[in-house]
Amino acid sequence: MNKNRLSPSATSLPRSPQDEAASRLKRYAVTMGIRIACFLLMVLIQPYGWWTWVLAAGAIFLPYIAVVRANAGEQSDARTIESPELSLDAPAEKAAESDTTPTVIRLTETRPGSTPAADSDDSAGTAPR
Repeated sequence: MNKNRLSPSATSLPRSPQDEAASRLKRYAVTMGIRIACFLLMVLIQPYGWWTWVLAAGAIFLPYIAVVRANAGEQSDARTIESPELSLDAPAEKAAESDTTPTVIRLTETRPGSTPAADSDDSAGTAPR
């Protein structure tokens, strides 16, 4: 398996085509519903006034806006990498434990058969004989 190839993260993948189409259809249906409401209110509200012209403009121009919004879709080139670890919240219990001093474990490695004092002589720059 090639380890150099970057595979996309599940959190940064684009939406599936079915989900995107359903979202676009929903936006189109909502906009056209508003258009029908504008048309009905334009006809039913009496006496006619300036709001009649506003509702008429909505009934006339909303189909164009609905089609443009439905065909726009999402930008597929904009990819942001999301870190799942950063989205996790820290538990409230950990905040109370931060007041205590953490335990520090230090490990010192030595060569087999040598003492730590002999290793410190080697680190000082003396060559073994």
